[in-house]
Amino acid sequence: MATAPVPIKQATPLASTIPDILQIFRTEMDRFVDRFTTGFGIPPIASLRTEPGFRIPNPAVDITEDDASFTFTAELPGLTEKDVQVSLSGNTLVIKGEKLQEREEKDKGVHLSERAYGEFQRSFLLPEGADGERIDARFANGVLTVIVPKTAQAAPKKIEVKASA
Repeated sequence: MATAPVPIKQATPLASTIPDILQIFRTEMDRFVDRFTTGFGIPPIASLRTEPGFRIPNPAVDITEDDASFTFTAELPGLTEKDVQVSLSGNTLVIKGEKLQEREEKDKGVHLSERAYGEFQRSFLLPEGADGERIDARFANGVLTVIVPKTAQAAPKKIEVKASA
């Protein structure tokens, strides 16, 4: 299983994080409603806000933490490392991508196409103690893994508990 590195771009810090927080809230609320309505034939909320047709949904992301790092794992089926951009703006980690529609029609009419194409973007505020200078991103088998190491100050410190006399 080969992994391909994904370059991390250092973006100019945003003037304010308030728009990012509102966008994150909106995205998460859309995902919540979309998960609830999936089985009822209701189109995703985001597709109602853009042009008609199917739109690539925001990818599902797992965020885990251990003593040394925070790990973001995103499912991006049908994409390659060239289709994905990872950037850091201030303390906001941004994952962007685009799935292009490749259509080859030779005397064939399309009766139904449920595959999604388009752009997506997910943003995450990094927690205190994250080391934005040493982020590593890898892509393999349709899965993006972004590892954000913790700073030395963020490492957990064990405090000895002594018996009192």
